[in-house]
This record gives sequence, structure tokens and C-alpha cells, in this order.
Amino acid sequence: MQTSSSSESGWRGLLRRHETVLFALVVVEVITFSCLGRRFTTADNLANIVRHSVEIGLLALIMTPIILTAGIDLSVGSTLGLCAVLFGKMWRDAGLPIWAAAGGTLILGALCGGFNALLITRLRLPPLIVTLGTYSLFRGLAEAITRGTDAFTAFPESFLAIGGGQLAGLPTQAWILLAGAVVVGVLVQRTSFGRAWRAIGFSPTGARYAGLPVERSLALAYVLAGTVAAIASLTYTARLGTAKADAGVGYELAAIAAVVLGGSSIFGGVGSVPGTLLGVTAIAVLGNGLSRIPATMSNAAELTGTLTGGLLVLSLAGRALAGRGKRRIASGFQGGGTE
Repeated sequence: MQTSSSSESGWRGLLRRHETVLFALVVVEVITFSCLGRRFTTADNLANIVRHSVEIGLLALIMTPIILTAGIDLSVGSTLGLCAVLFGKMWRDAGLPIWAAAGGTLILGALCGGFNALLITRLRLPPLIVTLGTYSLFRGLAEAITRGTDAFTAFPESFLAIGGGQLAGLPTQAWILLAGAVVVGVLVQRTSFGRAWRAIGFSPTGARYAGLPVERSLALAYVLAGTVAAIASLTYTARLGTAKADAGVGYELAAIAAVVLGGSSIFGGVGSVPGTLLGVTAIAVLGNGLSRIPATMSNAAELTGTLTGGLLVLSLAGRALAGRGKRRIASGFQGGGTE
């Protein structure tokens, strides 16, 4: 009897998990757009969904540990744009081999993240204010380098294959996203840094008293964010075949939306990589599906933004109500015990 009740309890807990609800939402989206959209479930379109969601997916993955610390990074989209134009400049103007330029881009991305980390950990400035400043700084530098109009094109075919080729039946970028998910998942779930990120999100002071390396853990999260933004700049450039200053505009907001929709708490301490991936999938499928329905094809972008915002509000409201219900139950038990 106990085994049966515990099994039933386990199933109920699984069905109530945020990730399970979000997975069901993705299934409903796929079924709906398969019925209403034109050629939605074709192999070419599914590959297209993957290709167009890799950059936001990478940014969302690395935004997860930052939000776990109750922080935020509004500069990742601007870092992507700055790294894209610097990559093009190193290759075209400095004459570096394409893969050497790519390596230099990763270093530059890490430096951008390190600059954020320095201001946040050493000067104790709020992450929102710091990354809002570097959001404008990095984008401004990208526009100054290109004078707002210059673009880098004519990249080698070997590099462009990353954005348009396939590997083992999947778009090449999909393997980059999967590798990123594994690395971030291991960091969040299996390392001391992941435990430190969660502890910092719940209570930075408590984490310090517990002897956790708070500054070092925070610095790692923001340096990794800059590095992953640089990787995203390379996949973006390979996919479009061009590097411009406006690369990645709005990507930071889409990444944050995917992380929060995936169940991460903006107050820190709660979040998961599978949830983030489901959040990215839900937004990507929604945007692509609306563009396949004749009635919504002309204003798919606006509808995607509106519906994504609605899903975020419902998700946040649902989590708030669930938390309030748990607190009421807990207080009821405490009250019953004192009578």
C-alpha cells in the first residue's frame, strides 16, 4: 500500500513539475501548427527551427546560471554583435586565418564577460546596472568599428558550413547547442560551482558564511556568458554569411524570456537546463508556426512577442500562486502544531 501510494505521489509530482507542463505546451503547439500551418512538420522546416534558435538557445543556456545567482546579463546580445564584427575584422583586415580569428573571438568574448565580472564582484555594483551599461557600450563599439553600415562577408565555405551544413543528420549548429547544454548542465547540477550559484541566489551572505567562493563563482558565470556569446556570434555569422553591428539585437531579452519561461526564478536559486531548453523550444516553435499559418503570416513577429509575453505572465503568476499555496499549507501545519 505504501509503495502504491508513494508511486502515485511520485507521478502526481512529475505531472505538476513546471518542465512537464511546458513539455505538454510544446506538444500542443506542434499538433496545432501541424494542422493549421503549411509544411510545418517537414524535415526542412524542423531543421530551419533548429538553425534559427541556436544563438538564442546558447545565450539562454548560459543565462541560466546567472539567473540562478539572482543576477542578469543584458549585454549578451551586444557582446554577440561586437564579437561578430571583431571576428570579421580580424579575418578580413588583420589577415588572420579564419580559425585563428575564431579563437581570438572567443578570447574577446571572455574579456567582455570578465569586464562585467570585474565591475560586479570587485566594485559590488548591481548586475542590472552594470550589464545595462555594457549593453550600450558593446553595441556602440560595434557600430563605431563598422561606422554603422560596414558588413563583413565572403567568408570561406568551410566556415559557412557550420551555419548551413549537416552532421549525422542534424544541422551542424544543433551539435554545438547540445554540447553547450551538456557542459552547462554538468556545471549547474554536478559541480561545486552549481551549488554555489544556487546558494548565492538564495542568500549571498549565507553563502559567504558557509565558506563558498562567492566572487569567484559569480565571475565564472559572467566570463562564461561572454565566451558563449562569442560562440553564438560565430554560429550567427556562419548562418547568415555576414557580420554586422546589429547582430544579436534583442537576443538578450529572448534568452531571458526562455530561461524564465523554463521555470527559473528571477529571484535566484531555482532553475534547470532542461527547463531552459524547453523554454527555447516553446518560443522557437511558436514563432515558426505562426509564420506558417496564412492568417498570421504577415504579423507573425508581433504575435510571437505578444503570446510569449502572455505565457511569461501566466508562468510567473502560476509559480507565485503555487508558492503562496505552499506557504499557506505550511503555516496551517505550524498553527495546528501549536494549538
